Amino acid sequence: MKPSQVRTRFAPSPTGYLHVGGARTALFNWLLARKLGGAFILRVEDTDEARNTEEARQAIFDAMLWLGLDWDEGPRPDGTTRGEFGPYYQSQRQDSYDKWFQKLLDTDRVYEDEGAWRFKFERKPITMQDIICGEVTIDYREESNTPDMVVKRSDGSYVFHFVNVVDDLEMQITHAIRGEDHLMNTPKHLQLFEAFGVEPPQYGHIPLILNMDGSKMGKRDQGAAVDGYIKDGFLPEAVFNFLALLGWSPKDETEIFSTAEIIDRFSLEGINRSPAKFDSEKCTWINQQHLMALSPDTFAQKAQPYVLAAGYQPPANYPVIAASVQEKVKLFTEVPDAISFYLNEDYQYDQSALEKLSNHSSTADLLQKLAAAFSELTDWSTAKETIGTTAKAHGAKPGQLMFPTRVALSGQSGGPDLDAILTILGQDECVRRIHRTLEKLV
Repeated sequence: MKPSQVRTRFAPSPTGYLHVGGARTALFNWLLARKLGGAFILRVEDTDEARNTEEARQAIFDAMLWLGLDWDEGPRPDGTTRGEFGPYYQSQRQDSYDKWFQKLLDTDRVYEDEGAWRFKFERKPITMQDIICGEVTIDYREESNTPDMVVKRSDGSYVFHFVNVVDDLEMQITHAIRGEDHLMNTPKHLQLFEAFGVEPPQYGHIPLILNMDGSKMGKRDQGAAVDGYIKDGFLPEAVFNFLALLGWSPKDETEIFSTAEIIDRFSLEGINRSPAKFDSEKCTWINQQHLMALSPDTFAQKAQPYVLAAGYQPPANYPVIAASVQEKVKLFTEVPDAISFYLNEDYQYDQSALEKLSNHSSTADLLQKLAAAFSELTDWSTAKETIGTTAKAHGAKPGQLMFPTRVALSGQSGGPDLDAILTILGQDECVRRIHRTLEKLV
């Protein structure tokens, strides 16, 4: 009987980290289930004992949960299992595979060949209606092109095509969204479903992910590992947003979405037929947009682990300090460097910026006058205005003193708004820093 609920799945093999291609496959299956109020199932293809590791399994679970791809059924990171259709590890499903293999034996659909067992294809054209690729037909009448496939090896183990079908039918999967590299496997799977007398899932094959030069994205290419985004200071919702746009289009020019907005607008019809190109700069830009959308307090909180990891002990006014660079950084890993001048009395100077100050004979005199003006201020909130009035009072334009002031206070030619720097450092520290810079200009 066909399930009343949409049921999708992701079936990783725990032989390494979660690749962005796998993550995108999981994401599209997750989105479909969430969009239609269905269930998203995680099962683990762990029959390759020589290559499977506990570390890889945990890394896949951690990466999925970091992206927000929670699952309704399957093994949990704590070792428990949720769901009524288990076991969810293929290594624990031998009895199921034996049962369905016996059905093929009983119906004379398999035969032994050199110790292995082959499935007898029906010699007819097999037409599938792929949700994404459209109608695809494979002609099985020519046996030389489509030889009967091995379903059970001579050592007694079962091949991917067989276990994949058994798992899908026993777990009542209704929709199988997977990579285009599986497209030619699907007619084989349809023949097995037909032999078992069970209705198959609806299949949808998503285009491959390519590098910007058009080559297929491999495991060692830049940006391939999901855990790399965690280490590099990306927001999970930004990576989710980026991965969703790798092959799916909302049918307008919108590019920045919350996860809830993507669920609301997602449809299989919106998945493109052509391969997606992986643009790391676009991913970083999307992350920056998500960072800017955070509340200042949330930004500061999420950035703090990176600040601590860089060896800084955040002061009491850290939230204000962090907020001042929120629109200047693209990644959380950039925050420690961006705020370092606040936290270090002996902040470093950008030598090119310092040279620009030295190249103008009037700069030192203007900074000297500004230090005096700052010292006399009774209302520090007028500090930025004082920079302009001091410049004008000594025959200069405000811009001629703004840049030297920035370099004097931060050591850098760019960075946070000057108002924020003045407020955060305070009157005494700003005066001290100007004098410190003047010593560098002598």
